[in-house]
Amino acid sequence: MLQIVQHSGRAAPKTYPSAMLDLLSDILTRLSLKGTLYFRTSFTPPWGVHVPSFQNVARFHFAHRGECLVHLPQTDDTIRLAQGDLVVIPHGAEHMLFCSTTGKEAVLTLDRVLELSGYRGEGVLVYGGDEDDRDTQLICGHISYGAQGHTGAGHMLLDRLPPYMHIQDYGEARGAWLEATLRVIAAEAGHARMGGDLIALKMSEAIFAQAIRVHLESLSPDSDALAGFADPQLSRALSAFHREPARTWSVEELARIAGMSRTSFAQGFTAKMQVTPMQYLTSWRMQIACQGLTEQGLNVADAAELAGYASEAAFSRVFRKQVGVSPAAYRQQHREIASAESSNV
Repeated sequence: MLQIVQHSGRAAPKTYPSAMLDLLSDILTRLSLKGTLYFRTSFTPPWGVHVPSFQNVARFHFAHRGECLVHLPQTDDTIRLAQGDLVVIPHGAEHMLFCSTTGKEAVLTLDRVLELSGYRGEGVLVYGGDEDDRDTQLICGHISYGAQGHTGAGHMLLDRLPPYMHIQDYGEARGAWLEATLRVIAAEAGHARMGGDLIALKMSEAIFAQAIRVHLESLSPDSDALAGFADPQLSRALSAFHREPARTWSVEELARIAGMSRTSFAQGFTAKMQVTPMQYLTSWRMQIACQGLTEQGLNVADAAELAGYASEAAFSRVFRKQVGVSPAAYRQQHREIASAESSNV
């Protein structure tokens, strides 16, 4: 028997300082998000789609019209996605989408559904039975983040997100700007129009960032996985570091920005972030270096300077310890992967 996860109301969103939002923006920007709207649907009963798992990808489904059930084998949760709801699956886990009237017996693999529908990537994915008056229209997409095939390309914020985020009445709750965004997405999805790829990218990024923000706003400062980001004092220190990551920081200075004693800050940070302040700083600096080596094409010396290291040798030692390979090897691996991907296009 399916166990439907119900959500009882929504707590009033907290008001976060702009520094917290800037922190989220910096993290997501550094993670090299690449959004894609991969189909808009018109599903009629009986229908069901099994979406496979994929690494370094967040998937989302917005119920533009009608409703469906979403089942995640990883957690054995089944949620009801009502009209206006959004579900984000941040770690790319496999999941099933199916109509509530027929259940999982109608589920086929995504490849099989695409084959049976004759969908070729343009227009609307039409699939299912003959009950045209009961169609479910979904806007489905995914956002890739980090360099595929690389370590050192993620961030604990994403790593610690839950298996799924279900946001009810998403368009209405987020305000007029989001309703307009979703209308644009509905109009663009599946149409081969000039500028469509760029629009899909930016809209998908906005949906993902907004979903994470809503999730963070729902957390209490004592939440386990992301408590540090929900803590107003710690987030001030985190935001200051993210604004100037190459600066020579000390625990004392970060504690002063947080408005805490050194001991309270160090203990509170470690308890809520599950790493020490200096471990967090080092990890993020290596993320910046990874991006510099791969996306900006920097040499090792310039990447070291970008990450705040005066000594190339010291930078290389830390990089190898954090990432597992030398900076030069990491850059070369990225070039080989990029070359392989371009040759397969």
